[in-house]
Amino acid sequence: MESLSPNIFVKDINATIAFYNILGFDLAMSVPEEGPDLVWAMMVKGNVTIMFQTFESLADELPEISRTNGASLLLYIKLKGIRAFFEDIKDKVTVLKGLETTFYGATEFAILDINNYVLTFAEDE
Repeated sequence: MESLSPNIFVKDINATIAFYNILGFDLAMSVPEEGPDLVWAMMVKGNVTIMFQTFESLADELPEISRTNGASLLLYIKLKGIRAFFEDIKDKVTVLKGLETTFYGATEFAILDINNYVLTFAEDE
C-alpha cells in the first residue's frame, strides 16, 4: 500500500470546495475540468488529499452507497501550527470541540464540515 485518499460523497461539490478553501485546501483537479456542474473534485493541502464526488455520479454503478450526508466518518488530520490554524478558521466554521491537549499529548480541535462530517485536527506539541 502506498497511500489513502478518501473519496467522500456530497450533495453540493461547489459549496464543499468553498468550505475546504476556508481551511486552506486548493482545488487540484475536477470533473469536468471547468464549469458549474462538477461531479468530482480533488482538494489538496500539503500531504493531505481528499476527493469529493456527487451521490448521483455513481448511483447506477454503486447503488450501495448511502445517500445520507455525514454518517459515521471522522477524518483525523495532523498538521503543524495548530493554534494559528485554529485562530484563522474558528469564526468561519462550526467548532465542535475547541483546542485541548489530550491524555496522549496531542493538541486537537474538531469541526463539522458542511456535509456533517467531523474533521479533527491534531498536532503533537
